[in-house]
Amino acid sequence: MMKKLTLLLAAFVVAITANAQFEQGKKYISASLSGLDLTYNGSSDLKFGFQAKGGYFLADNLAVLGVLGYNHVGGDDPTPDSFSIGAQGRYYIIQNGIYLGAGITYKHANHSYNDFMPTVELGYAFFINRTVTIEPSLFYEQSLKDHSKYSNVGLRLGLGIYLFPN
Repeated sequence: MMKKLTLLLAAFVVAITANAQFEQGKKYISASLSGLDLTYNGSSDLKFGFQAKGGYFLADNLAVLGVLGYNHVGGDDPTPDSFSIGAQGRYYIIQNGIYLGAGITYKHANHSYNDFMPTVELGYAFFINRTVTIEPSLFYEQSLKDHSKYSNVGLRLGLGIYLFPN
């Protein structure tokens, strides 16, 4: 009985603490890495990506983000290193840290490759203190240019900072 009560109390404390994390008016910044053979598509060997995000909570649990990225691609991949810019919406499910994201990214590599890529993401914001998170996520980027060569599925590991409104 005492064990169940302790677990219930711990869950209650986590729920109260998490409730204030994704509130309207809060700002968000993040940096994340993907790759090191954690992403895969049909035509490349090594991928390493870096992404920076910044955003704002329009309502509790709902954020809009701007995204900048850089991807290095090795092997015989037809797309060289690329830069990307995009926008994303993110919804945090019932204040527990799990989030769903969706957006669109424009990817550019030299003058040989340009693509718009709708993106979906499922992740978790694990708070290591009141404002800083470790954010692992799974993502899928759908190429509108050529699905079999350029679409990506992978794992991203990020570090997020949630800034309180003034």
